[in-house]
Amino acid sequence: MTTITITGKQPGKTDVTISSTVNPAVKTVVPVTVLSRNLLSYGPASGNGLTATVNSDGSLHVTGTATGQWRGLSWTFPCPVQGTVKLSGTSIAGLSFNIKCLDAKGQQLGDQMNLSNSVMAIPAGTVSLFLNVISTEATPTAKDGDLRIQLESGDTAHDWMRPDVTSLEGGGL
Repeated sequence: MTTITITGKQPGKTDVTISSTVNPAVKTVVPVTVLSRNLLSYGPASGNGLTATVNSDGSLHVTGTATGQWRGLSWTFPCPVQGTVKLSGTSIAGLSFNIKCLDAKGQQLGDQMNLSNSVMAIPAGTVSLFLNVISTEATPTAKDGDLRIQLESGDTAHDWMRPDVTSLEGGGL
């Protein structure tokens, strides 16, 4: 018996063909999907004076002036994993991002994840994640910049990778 290991190099879909020349000859095609290690889902959003669009590389471009401190944009999506996760990313001065774990009723479970507590275990009962990008300024100023936010399994940050989902519409927070 021979074991073959296949490692995906980039996200996408492909087929792996397995064949044998022994009698009887066998040929099987197995569809394979390589997913991004970035577990986030987001997309265009507008609200509270800020607008986010998705750049061609999958990062978020944020423009505008938030209507107040702790106001901004948000996205809610199904939680894709359990266990330990690591949050990392680049910021725009005066904006912050965090993730909250939500139960089936939309109630927050545990602490929020941000860059100061960036390694956490997803609490039991988590069904969705809530990503938000908010102004930290008491008097918000105009923003025009890119965010590369990443949430990945484990406790080690890797180079930023485009998430699989960049078409999820967000809203104001």
